Amino acid sequence: MHIEQLRNYCLNKPGVTEGCPFGPDTLVFKVAGKMFLLTGLDSQPLSFSAKCDPEYAVELREQHPHTIKGAYHMNKRHWNEVICNGELSDRALEDLISHSYELVVAGLRKQDREALRGDW
Repeated sequence: MHIEQLRNYCLNKPGVTEGCPFGPDTLVFKVAGKMFLLTGLDSQPLSFSAKCDPEYAVELREQHPHTIKGAYHMNKRHWNEVICNGELSDRALEDLISHSYELVVAGLRKQDREALRGDW
């Protein structure tokens, strides 16, 4: 996966916006104003931080110790850093992005969730 694929996948989800609130080198994706993914624009290989269910996060880190770890500068219980080093397929990476998006959407107020459904 490369940065354009990541960006397009995120932006195709309902209600997603992008911005650089932490400076010009970090791209952040939000849904209803809540962050679900961030990536460094200069990271080689590409890596991103995504929200994750805590139990699933531990499982993923054990299964993929060279690819998934606790996210730097984030709550490591709830955020993983995922390195796009070829160990995981693009489909698996997309699943991790979708998991993050869905966790954030599930935590939104009911009216915000319903507004997103109107985007579908």
